[in-house]
Amino acid sequence: MKFIDSAHIHVKAGSGGVGCVSFRREKFVPKGGPDGGNGGRGGSVIIRANRHLNTLLDFQYKKNYTAPRGEHGLGSNKTGRSGQDIILEVPIGTLIVDATTGATVADLVDEGDEVVAARGGKGGRGNSEFATSTNQAPREFEQGGEGEERELDLELKLLADVGLVGFPNAGKSTLISVISAAHPKIADYPFTTLVPNLGIVRVDMGKSFVVADIPGLIEGAHLGKGLGIQFLRHIERTKVLVFLLDCTHAEMKRDFEILLNELKLFNESLAKKPRIIALTKIDTLAAGEVKALAKLKFGRTPVFALSAVAGTGVKALVKAMWERVDSKPVRGV
Repeated sequence: MKFIDSAHIHVKAGSGGVGCVSFRREKFVPKGGPDGGNGGRGGSVIIRANRHLNTLLDFQYKKNYTAPRGEHGLGSNKTGRSGQDIILEVPIGTLIVDATTGATVADLVDEGDEVVAARGGKGGRGNSEFATSTNQAPREFEQGGEGEERELDLELKLLADVGLVGFPNAGKSTLISVISAAHPKIADYPFTTLVPNLGIVRVDMGKSFVVADIPGLIEGAHLGKGLGIQFLRHIERTKVLVFLLDCTHAEMKRDFEILLNELKLFNESLAKKPRIIALTKIDTLAAGEVKALAKLKFGRTPVFALSAVAGTGVKALVKAMWERVDSKPVRGV
């Protein structure tokens, strides 16, 4: 299934039914009182989170959703039937924004979370509601209320504990395939990963966390270069960021600064998250060069050297990820 993480939709709730003007007409009761019923409530548009969904693809094909109106009131004080609500199901992690005002309508992060995106109009009152001691035969009634109408932007932000950040071909997909059951496409060229991947990492009995791998960033990503900037929203909810740096690059510290700067330019809060640095592909280095990596310092950020292909250093990194997710201090290796 194609991965779609944003959509624009138009929702309109149903209007309320019109109140009825009616009088009792029974044998031997020539002047019966008013008995016009109220109109029914209009249907609402409700958006609900469903953990079985993982894309907003359906909203690319259908963008307009209108709930039915309420039925009109009837004689004998019968209230019109209410319009049926429309329920739109979205993946958990979907942010709903009013496209006109930019205000957040709801952030659906748990299974079953829901919000009334457009509320149905109230049914109009029938003439029986207007009867008084001085006006026993009213012919007044109300039109039904208008249903709400809105333009909405839907944004899917994946729910993950750890986000993997790095340049294209830094080894993110290889790492997630080794530490979890995720099977992203892996090849020795840039931009192999075209969509975010999620993997569940099991540390021990009852201990697990979710890792998100997004397409690689490049310098200038905040200006629209490359692919990764399109998917940075998927690491906004993470607790920890792991920066993967290819140890075969001569200027790893500069690589780190570029990545950190791109995150700041996208959303300053991303650069403030707890982070870990993983120096990848050490299987391509000589023993002496691997030892030299231990002297590299990136401020207070813990550093781990590893080879996902050979399995070297992977367990230590996973342990560090878990400790950060579990809010425990992490030590670099």
